[in-house]
Amino acid sequence: MVHNSRRAVVSAQTEVAVVIPSLDPDEKMTTLIERLKEAGFEKILVVNDGSSSQYDCFYEGAQELGCTVLKHAVNWGKGRALKTAFNYFLNELPQYVGMVAVDSDGQHSVEDTIRCAQVLLEHPDALVLGCRDFKKENIPFRSRFGNVLTCKVLKALCGVGVSDSQTGLRGFSRQMMKQFMDTKGERFEFETNMLIETKEKDIPILEVPIETIYIENNATSHFNPLKDSLKIYAVFGKFLFASLSSFIIDILLFTFFVSLTKSYFSNSYILVSTIGARIISSTFNFLINKNKVFQNKSGGFSTYIKYAVLCVGQMLLSARGVFLFHAYLRMGESIAKILVDSILFIISFQIQREWVFGKDKN
Repeated sequence: MVHNSRRAVVSAQTEVAVVIPSLDPDEKMTTLIERLKEAGFEKILVVNDGSSSQYDCFYEGAQELGCTVLKHAVNWGKGRALKTAFNYFLNELPQYVGMVAVDSDGQHSVEDTIRCAQVLLEHPDALVLGCRDFKKENIPFRSRFGNVLTCKVLKALCGVGVSDSQTGLRGFSRQMMKQFMDTKGERFEFETNMLIETKEKDIPILEVPIETIYIENNATSHFNPLKDSLKIYAVFGKFLFASLSSFIIDILLFTFFVSLTKSYFSNSYILVSTIGARIISSTFNFLINKNKVFQNKSGGFSTYIKYAVLCVGQMLLSARGVFLFHAYLRMGESIAKILVDSILFIISFQIQREWVFGKDKN
């Protein structure tokens, strides 16, 4: 049993490369490389992401330790650094199965790197994440808050459930690198975009529990909790834009139709106005959601049918809800519609993501 385990470890270190994206590193990167080499990793890539010349000594030291150093002339960001490493790996390292990305600041232990490499070998069809436990007390507030919030947003809007959305310890097989080479994002948002694409491309995620290490309260991290979080959350803007613009169109048309039909259809003007407004706004919403939000490439008739069924159901619920709010709570029709449709929006988004525009699974 021990013998087989030892063989698995050796296999991981000889079949899986390591990439270290870095910007203005210090001696912790040198220590990390030495430990990885001592553990048996044969191929280590270091990406110099536009560091100042005063840090050249650390990259020269990495080369002396046997690493391949890839250099950006300017700081392009962690996302581009990973893509640079992916490109080099796919072109120059055909003998390796995959690669594990490790942060240069010493936050990831060699033991956890080996474990992620082993899982990568066993599951080359999955994205491997080394995940920290954010319930521990030693975690800096900015890391805890930013990560927990991002995980909740990912789950609510994209249906991607992970416990550590910002982990830098990730394992990629050769086929995973090809999948993520054209993923948008040049900086930290690239790591979040990868997670979103696992849903769109039906890629499983495997989480590997790792040690939670923060050195000097994470002071050397180049992740800016304000600036970079805004960039990360900007990727969700496409989801909100389509619904908000459709919602505005729907409300304006509904109000307009109410003013036109109220005197002609005293008992059913709300239903008539809802149907008229929804036909126009839902057509706009369908086109935006299909082509821009969920990027559904299928032209199948079933997609249109499912969307139509959802629209009819949502439209009837909206009309009934507005009627009840108006009749029993004495609420204005437009205000009632805003409240009712806000609730239905959340439900509708989940249904569209999972059923209407979701990938068909055989």
